Amino acid sequence: MLQKTLQEIGLDDKEAKVYLASLELGEANIQRIAEKSGIKRTTVYDVLDSLKKMGVVSTVKKDKKIVYYAENPKVLEDGLDEKKVLLANIMPELLSFDNLIDKKPKVRYFEGFNGIKEVYLDTLKYPDREMLSWVAEEAFYDFDTEFLNNVYHPKRIKNKIWTREIASDDPETRKYQEKDESSLRKTKLLSEKKFPLDTGISLYGKNKIGIVSFNEEIGLIIESERIYRTLKSMFEFFWENL
Repeated sequence: MLQKTLQEIGLDDKEAKVYLASLELGEANIQRIAEKSGIKRTTVYDVLDSLKKMGVVSTVKKDKKIVYYAENPKVLEDGLDEKKVLLANIMPELLSFDNLIDKKPKVRYFEGFNGIKEVYLDTLKYPDREMLSWVAEEAFYDFDTEFLNNVYHPKRIKNKIWTREIASDDPETRKYQEKDESSLRKTKLLSEKKFPLDTGISLYGKNKIGIVSFNEEIGLIIESERIYRTLKSMFEFFWENL
């Protein structure tokens, strides 16, 4: 029933089998997913690539090897209209897989500017919510401004994600601040000399922290309610005193 319903909402036969295999296995390499799904290993590569583009499967490096894991099944609901009814009928069974939450990585590590973009894009998965951010100085000078201005910010606004941001006070950030109202954003500035911001930190969803270091070209996504709450308290303290 699960496979048939997944096919009815848009996945093909192989995509449904590989997705369900990934969901049951938790973190797994290509070989294990191929064995579980009953699909040839060479074919599984292409199927996983397709599922990654849909946003229902992700990868993470572990011991210098790439492993795959299924995202929360609720991402399947994005963009669906009448098909949501079909998905709702099988959601309890999908969520019952023990591996779904317990074995998903709590810390994900990314390298390079493309990896940093993955961190940015992850923040877009939570529409109609507020996001809190410390904005690194390098975001205005050393990153892909075309990606930020033409891809990321328009999608954030479309998803109605409001942001409160703390940034260093300089001419570029003052120009940025002037566009707050039209950008679903409120920005406060602090002394660049006293409080340099070399790393960007964003608090989003219910428990996610995105960390990016442009100079070192690395990014992290951490899922932790405790770390989230602590950083949120720190952010609110700064915000109230600026």
